[in-house]
Amino acid sequence: NNPAKPKDSSSLIILKRRRNEVQVLMGKRGKNAVFGNAYVFAGGKVDSEDSLPRSVSELDPNIIKRISSDPLKSKAFAMAAIREAYEETGLLLGAPGDLGETGNSTWDEIRSLNLAPNLEKMHYVGHAITPASKAVRFNARFFYTWVHEMSGKLGGSGELSDLAFLSLRDALSLPMVDVTKFMLEEMIRREQTDFASPPTYPFFGYRKGRQYQRYT
Repeated sequence: NNPAKPKDSSSLIILKRRRNEVQVLMGKRGKNAVFGNAYVFAGGKVDSEDSLPRSVSELDPNIIKRISSDPLKSKAFAMAAIREAYEETGLLLGAPGDLGETGNSTWDEIRSLNLAPNLEKMHYVGHAITPASKAVRFNARFFYTWVHEMSGKLGGSGELSDLAFLSLRDALSLPMVDVTKFMLEEMIRREQTDFASPPTYPFFGYRKGRQYQRYT
């Protein structure tokens, strides 16, 4: 059996400063989801429609180059992260602007708010590919942003339950898959440098069934 081809997906890690700690928004997937009953960041598959809408600002050129040699593909990962976060949490990383052409109901809804994605407020975290042994696999990119850059009210579609902000370290004790835990640990490392841009970014994957990590 050949392993399943990983589907492009992206997640948006939403952070908040509260008093003297940094908190992260976590939610619980339903029991029938791919990562059933696990706590995750908002995210999901990149749709073909994610390439259509316009954004009010562009991703940092260094992030674009890191994700793909095709700038349109890099942008689609970022746009998908914003759309999924809006669907699953009710929070939108947007600014006043015209989306132009859209291809699905979520983008139509965002257009009706006269907002468009504000990509310059996104920071890159890393890249992960889930194991070849799984029936459904993801080629996932992780971004983060700050909740004060977003609008909307915490709620979303109900795909994620138990949505709440927790300190980064408290979040680590939730039931979660290894990829989520790894990216959360990466955010703890970033916090120690006050979220300065790091010199290298992580890749998390599997080789011969064993976890494999590298920084480039």
